[in-house]
Amino acid sequence: MIRLLLALTLLLATLVAASLAFGDVSLTWQELYQALTGTGGANPQSAMIVFDLRLPRVLLAALVGVALATAGTITLAIMRNPLAEPGVLGINSGAAAAAMAVIVLVEDPPVALLQAVGFFGAAAMALAVYALAWRSGTSSLRIILIGIGLSSLATAGTTFLSAFGDIGNVQRAMIWLAGSVYDANMAKVQLLALWLVVPVTLALLATRELDLIRFGDMSAKSLGQRVDLVRGLMIVLVTVLSGAAVAVSGLIGFVGLIAPHIARRLVGGSHSRMLPVAALVGACLVVAADLAGRIILPPVQLPAGIVTGLLGAPFLAYLLWVRRHDHG
Repeated sequence: MIRLLLALTLLLATLVAASLAFGDVSLTWQELYQALTGTGGANPQSAMIVFDLRLPRVLLAALVGVALATAGTITLAIMRNPLAEPGVLGINSGAAAAAMAVIVLVEDPPVALLQAVGFFGAAAMALAVYALAWRSGTSSLRIILIGIGLSSLATAGTTFLSAFGDIGNVQRAMIWLAGSVYDANMAKVQLLALWLVVPVTLALLATRELDLIRFGDMSAKSLGQRVDLVRGLMIVLVTVLSGAAVAVSGLIGFVGLIAPHIARRLVGGSHSRMLPVAALVGACLVVAADLAGRIILPPVQLPAGIVTGLLGAPFLAYLLWVRRHDHG
């Protein structure tokens, strides 16, 4: 386990270094080292590129990956469905609909307002899904079905706004929905880092409850777990984690689906092992997606959400094929 964490940390550090070095203006490794350490007559332009442009971007990408992967691991446990991810709770569609409404209806909205509305849209959708799924308790099946239904409703609202909104505003909204960390800054990095401390810590402290609930409601209740309370609290954690990530980066899909499955393959089903591994895998995925989006078609920058979508679609097909094989 320690060796795996060290290997993933080394991989993440390598991706971070590559993200700092490569881009529209590439730096040699020597120039990168001089810019980071401020030694050897570092070029001011290189220092500006590293610290003002690329470092905030790569740090924000890593934090978004940690948030999405942790939320995805929790969702996988409480839904007990290998295809479940935070989007099942309506978080993505709620945030997208709220952000689209602000961008299309408000003239030149500030970034802070867009982030706040995106988060509260995600929270409102998750609350609506849980409330409608309550029937003398909750069940993962009802939550999934209602989440799919409300997500479709929110998507219809987003499509309506895009069809009748100003073309310039709609284009800006589409860029946000694609998911990117191109507008990162250190203030945003610090805010997201502080925001994630509590929910990530609570998730790590709740590993025993996650281990219990994934065995089924009846089994968990027989072992003394208050299943409805635990599921509700875990949905709150998922909303806080995913909502914050979506608010600062837009919709970066499939990270919450891919990272938990990779972690489970590497360390098994114990959440005390899965959560830290999934967090590192998620950070690596988003940092790598952002790096690939910057260097594949220069000077065009592909949003990280498009790159993760290209990875996630085949992965989803693989999961469907594996389950088909297992059952047939």
